[in-house]
Amino acid sequence: MFWAFWLMGATLLAFIALPLLALLLHPTLADLRQVAAMADVRSAIALSLAAAFSSTVLAALFAVPLAYVLARQHFRGKSAVEALVDLPLTMPHTIAGIALLLVFSRSGWLGGPLAHIGLEFWGTFAGIVLAMSYVGLPYAVNAARAGFEAVDPQIERAARIQGATPWAVFRAVTLPLARPGIATGLTLCFARAIGEFAAVVLLAYYPMTAPIRIYDLFLQSGLRQSVAASVLFLLVVMALFWGMRLLGTRRAPQATWPR
Repeated sequence: MFWAFWLMGATLLAFIALPLLALLLHPTLADLRQVAAMADVRSAIALSLAAAFSSTVLAALFAVPLAYVLARQHFRGKSAVEALVDLPLTMPHTIAGIALLLVFSRSGWLGGPLAHIGLEFWGTFAGIVLAMSYVGLPYAVNAARAGFEAVDPQIERAARIQGATPWAVFRAVTLPLARPGIATGLTLCFARAIGEFAAVVLLAYYPMTAPIRIYDLFLQSGLRQSVAASVLFLLVVMALFWGMRLLGTRRAPQATWPR
């Protein structure tokens, strides 16, 4: 049975690896150096990294609390909330971008009023972060929720019996024990955000993120420069993603008993 499963698994791994291998082996060192010397490509990569990091910070601030509520509370309409969280996963990202445009453009439901106080999303860094967050937050919520559900509620109750406040229990007991799930969710959110194209391009074509700049290079000069830029961006993203995965899979710290 395991030999059959390994064969099917190896087929899947080959399907994932072969296109990546073809991409990595296609450009020459001269092509990579040429693209790396382009200031706009470096700027686009840096912009993608900064926006994806900002999106991940937002996920830590907003998705983690919602994940804890969904893991610990039972209330009427909970299934509707869960479905709403998952909706961006099922929605084509072009539709997500158009929906965001209707709300956050200069004439949108919120974009117009917010523009009067100096907060604009159309063609701005804030718009890029917003689009990345929309498609990445479900990953953070679902993985963090699984992490919280893996924590035995009896441990939290025991700490409360000893006189610890809810905030102290959450900070000193729940968060350390749920860290692997939270880290996985934030890593997936970062990975989804940094590679987003469709939702970002509709809300903020400029300034160009790396995926948009790569597509622009493809339209202007074909495969040569776009492939080299793709490899350069992929190497940066893979290094960061690998580092984040290593941090997330380290042994979780022991909970410290709140006093």
